Amino acid sequence: MEEIPMSTMNLVLMGLPGAGKGTQAQLIVQEFDVPHISTGDIFRAAIKNETPMGIQAKQFIDKGELVPDEVTNGIVKERLAEADTAKGFMLDGFPRNLVQAKSLNQMLADSGRKLDAVINIHVNPDILVERLSGRFICRNCGTTYHRLYNMPKVEGTCDVCGQHDFYQRDDDKPETVKNRFDVNIKLNTPLIDFYEQQGLLYNIDGEQDIDKVYADVKKVLTGLTD
Repeated sequence: MEEIPMSTMNLVLMGLPGAGKGTQAQLIVQEFDVPHISTGDIFRAAIKNETPMGIQAKQFIDKGELVPDEVTNGIVKERLAEADTAKGFMLDGFPRNLVQAKSLNQMLADSGRKLDAVINIHVNPDILVERLSGRFICRNCGTTYHRLYNMPKVEGTCDVCGQHDFYQRDDDKPETVKNRFDVNIKLNTPLIDFYEQQGLLYNIDGEQDIDKVYADVKKVLTGLTD
């Protein structure tokens, strides 16, 4: 087996929806030149390329069923075997539970690698509910506003068409957003404990400005390569 260079950086990126994980992922990729491996992207690629695991995954997805852990693990393993991960990778959206986390440790050990860090972008869930449930839309012309970041110039009046009728999509309603977070927190808590016990977890304060969040991330990652 080909030896992996010593300067590799193998990362897992965690954070609740709206915590700014996508922005930080882009900045990490730009500076540290590791492939960003999003489970959504690799599922789509595996299905499109009709890999053995992709074919299995499609059978579950077509029936509206959850893809079992062993298939998800298989798709990630296929992706981590590709040449561009030789100098490192950043996983986003995987692992989602302890079964997957233990499988990741095993597949890395099998290829002579290990995880270097788990970056968790932490934001108070109440703040995230405010961020994600603030969106509302003009019923007449479809212009989108946000209660925190983008209110109409005149309250109750659309800037574009002048109408006064607004609505909120079901996905954006606070109770829907909160339910989504409850599911995510329930999944993430055992993972956070698991990685903390292994000394791999780095909690980053995601309530700061984007630049400050990245400065903290960069400090951790630079420390790994020193």
